[in-house]
Amino acid sequence: MDLRLTPAETAFRDRLRSWLADVLPSLPDKPDRDDWPARRAYDTAWQRLLFDAGYAGVDWPAEHGGLGASPTEQLIFLEETARARAPYVGANFVGLLHAGPTLIVEGTEEQRAAHLPRILRGEEVWCQGFSEPDAGSDLAALRTTAVRDGDHYVVNGRKVWTSHAEVADHCELLVRTDPAAPKHKGITWLILPMDTPGVQVRPLRTVVGSSEFSELILDDVRVPVANRVGAENDGWRVAMVTFSFERGTAFISDVIESRNLLEETVAIARKTPAPGGGTLWDDAALRRDVGRLTAEVNGLWSLICKNVSEAQAGMIPVQGASVFKLKFTESRQRIGDLASHVLGRASLAMSDLPDAHMVEDRVNTLSFTIAAGTSQIQKNILAERVLGLPKEPRWT
Repeated sequence: MDLRLTPAETAFRDRLRSWLADVLPSLPDKPDRDDWPARRAYDTAWQRLLFDAGYAGVDWPAEHGGLGASPTEQLIFLEETARARAPYVGANFVGLLHAGPTLIVEGTEEQRAAHLPRILRGEEVWCQGFSEPDAGSDLAALRTTAVRDGDHYVVNGRKVWTSHAEVADHCELLVRTDPAAPKHKGITWLILPMDTPGVQVRPLRTVVGSSEFSELILDDVRVPVANRVGAENDGWRVAMVTFSFERGTAFISDVIESRNLLEETVAIARKTPAPGGGTLWDDAALRRDVGRLTAEVNGLWSLICKNVSEAQAGMIPVQGASVFKLKFTESRQRIGDLASHVLGRASLAMSDLPDAHMVEDRVNTLSFTIAAGTSQIQKNILAERVLGLPKEPRWT
């Protein structure tokens, strides 16, 4: 790929930098981590600023309200906003990065008209209702049922790790509509309004003390058939479309944050005295580790370029998405290990110290190889669907 900037792309970057320099100083302080109504208001206000400035949905097609930017412009936008430490999409991420793109590809005209503009304006927040307590990493083993009753489905079951359910307006929900079908064949993708009677949200607290995940209890919840995305029992294929966005392009800001974390780690190492004299940066092994991880991050960025280009060309980057997700999550954990090594004893506790965010980041990365499909699942996908290897034995 040739990603050298054209004059038009350079002008786009300069306009974006100027806008960020003007708007970021005017933003209010970020709300407390557990104040979810305030966090929703903060995140959706930022989304509205992006919309008003013409930067909302930078990777969405123009005919669906997005910027319709080229792959290079998308990368410029994401890189510049991350480098400027602009707010992340936050509570908007499921709608903007998963549900919205899925509706663009698979939704009806009515569904697109009802949801896409509101997602772009920051007026509608989504959560993801895929994982279940009894399914583990085998998502296709989900048990939440949806029984057809006239123009509605009656849904019963439980979901877990439901991102931002406590402040969401809608949920992208996978349900089983044909219990007799093979497990991949009897699944349907539904749009669930979160204010529907019978929906109960129970927040879950993570190891770092945050509560962005919830358990979702569904008790005789009636969802209109018109809220089905794709055909009945074709939800697994639709979910693969959602996963391709989740795994292939939704980690872009995280890769740039990985660069930032490496730079912070190097800066700390350069000024931290070593036990035998000099600084930690004098250690050749440390410098070698930094070099190796920097090369991995650069390689991940190149893979992002490929995935974004495929998405822009109308292709679903399934193979690249799994490769990226597998490699990125493992690299990010190694970056956290390196940062902890440099911090030394300060890495043993999350506190008010200046570098405490690096400690929290390391603890948070423990979930990365589990979230959005475990590393073991990604390896199976690549082995069976890309390399054509025999399926994993099913032990009884």
